[in-house]
Amino acid sequence: MSSKGTREDWLTARRELLQAEKEHTRRGDELARQRRDLPWVRIDKEYTFDTDDGKASLADLFQGRSQLLVYHFMLGPEYKAGCPSCSAIADGFDGSVVHLMQHDVMFTAISRAPLANIQAYKQRMGWTFPWASSYGSDFNYDFGVSISEEQQRDGVVEYNFRDADQRPRLDPNGPVAVFAKTVGTDVATFLREAPGMSAFALEDGVVYHTYSAYARGLDGLWGMYQWLDRAADGRGGRGALRARAPLQRRRRDR
Repeated sequence: MSSKGTREDWLTARRELLQAEKEHTRRGDELARQRRDLPWVRIDKEYTFDTDDGKASLADLFQGRSQLLVYHFMLGPEYKAGCPSCSAIADGFDGSVVHLMQHDVMFTAISRAPLANIQAYKQRMGWTFPWASSYGSDFNYDFGVSISEEQQRDGVVEYNFRDADQRPRLDPNGPVAVFAKTVGTDVATFLREAPGMSAFALEDGVVYHTYSAYARGLDGLWGMYQWLDRAADGRGGRGALRARAPLQRRRRDR
């Protein structure tokens, strides 16, 4: 907990912090430039998605725009509900989509669950943003957000550009077990999906992969985190472990 002080103490400390914040902003601008400078990787593999408008290719998901942002939403075929963390992030999508489109950027979430499952959860949560199903395709596996049962049994897989152990842990009261119960699966099934985002560009009819991020790389997309980081207690303060499930039930009932 922070110490107490006078207004003068606060102003002195705040001005020092302002310099650090300015440095952080400038560093963020430089990181954004480095993201834009990454080489584009041509995608020759064909992917088919199920959408509200029927079958679609990856190029179709651009809907006439030159750029596409994808959120890899954790909703596996066996899930009865979406991942609570993904759901919290997704609460901010609807307000952003229309503005992204004004910048020649299309947005869609993509999950491995069948389209009917996606549509049911989307309706339950009251969302309107585009959301496609990659069920039956390699898309989620190729972009590092899904693993097979065999890969899980082997133990170590690549996630966030490094090796990760996705074998289930045995703590029945741990956060992963709680999340698995929330989505209606066991821990092993829950861990076969992971969150992420990917960016693509469309040029002369060819789709290119330009960027992906996973794990803490998604923090900046979670609007609530940006607010919590400026609150007195931060992310780990009072109420930090409050369950997401009651909010999901309220939305379903309205």
